[in-house]
Amino acid sequence: MIEDIKKRALHRTSILEGQMRGVARMIESEEYCMDIITQSRAIQRSLESLNRLLLENHLRTHVTHMFEEGGEERDQAVAELLKAFDFDRK
Repeated sequence: MIEDIKKRALHRTSILEGQMRGVARMIESEEYCMDIITQSRAIQRSLESLNRLLLENHLRTHVTHMFEEGGEERDQAVAELLKAFDFDRK
């Protein structure tokens, strides 16, 4: 894994852990539903940010190599990318 991306991804997971604990506390204390939903949506955006980092790492490392190899490796890279975007053909 690319060191900078790894550092940023781990930082993002720490933020997500805190956000999840916060939502659990909000639910436990029966806070206003719309406030909980707002926090839940923020978590979803944070997850998307993490996914972008992980995808960037995959593209810069594995996918580049797989395309250079060609053949089945390239086909596998294409299948993985389609799956990452929920476009897989299954």
